[in-house]
Amino acid sequence: MLDILVQNRRDTAAAKRFFRRLLKNMGAVPRVIVTDRLRSYGAAHREILFTAEHRQSKYLNNRVENSHQPTRQRERAMKGFRSVGAAQRFLPAFSGISPHFRPRRHLMTAPGYRAEMAIRFAIWDQATGRPASA
Repeated sequence: MLDILVQNRRDTAAAKRFFRRLLKNMGAVPRVIVTDRLRSYGAAHREILFTAEHRQSKYLNNRVENSHQPTRQRERAMKGFRSVGAAQRFLPAFSGISPHFRPRRHLMTAPGYRAEMAIRFAIWDQATGRPASA
């Protein structure tokens, strides 16, 4: 998976910007690009990444779609982004904090989960300088 980018448009110009951004951050041209079947990705690929093989299949794209599902869930949970820029600024900060409050619950007993969350909230209160939670 190369990158996740929140976009307000999915036209050819947006696809070109997306590919340029990927290339700038990667440093090397990828051998294969997998996208959904949006035609603007094909147009941008022909102009910018013409040396890379472009695969457009709903089955190949499943890995990409599933890998950024947590990002989509975080976006959906917040729901109140005023702009794409606000979402883009929020997500990197939130992705570092969110796992702290989401232990792997399915691997714990209920008393263990409660004890773990009490510890995590105490750490959070100490880190943020808040008085301890009641």
